[in-house]
Amino acid sequence: QLVESGGGLVQPGRSLRLSCAASGFTFAHYAIGWFRQVPGADIEGVSCLSSSDGDPYHADSVKGRFTISRDNAKSTAYLEIHNLDPGDTGVYYCAAGDPWACFTAVRSTGPRARQSMRFWGKGTPVTVSA
Repeated sequence: QLVESGGGLVQPGRSLRLSCAASGFTFAHYAIGWFRQVPGADIEGVSCLSSSDGDPYHADSVKGRFTISRDNAKSTAYLEIHNLDPGDTGVYYCAAGDPWACFTAVRSTGPRARQSMRFWGKGTPVTVSA
């Protein structure tokens, strides 16, 4: 099970940290990805942290503003979003996948994005507005 938290209403230019608490599987063995679905668009992979090489992967559209991290001892992953823009408004999901899933996850949208990971949370909404 994956449970996201930390979403809400945020002003443009501010930062936000989302959390993803995992249970029921060996967290450290899985890649953790963050995805988002903005209104009117398909779900897209934005950031992912591999369990094999530990390297972060980011979609080109969010590089420099999104930071992904994980605490295996707490079975929790985080996504920090800096300099929020109204275009970041949407529902943010975390998901767990095979160790090699990140390369595909952050380059995928729609069904391919969903198929890149094994387990999914229900999402947390983020609204960026003044």
